[in-house]
Amino acid sequence: MAKTASLKIRIDPETKAGAEKLFGYFGITVTDAVNMFLRQSLMVGGLPFDLKQQRYNAATEAAIREANDIIAGKIKI
Repeated sequence: MAKTASLKIRIDPETKAGAEKLFGYFGITVTDAVNMFLRQSLMVGGLPFDLKQQRYNAATEAAIREANDIIAGKIKI
């Protein structure tokens, strides 16, 4: 099928450069990678990867809160 439609997206320059470098290792362009992503999405009927919110156990969450409090100056060490 002829490629006659275009897709314009905005992305930060660092992400674009990183993607170009990564996909270049595989010999493909960002356009090729986006086409692969879209085709795979259509094949599986959704996102072609699991989309999950990162969860930590209670001890890790408490440690993160404590670290954030230390950074904010709420806790003196």
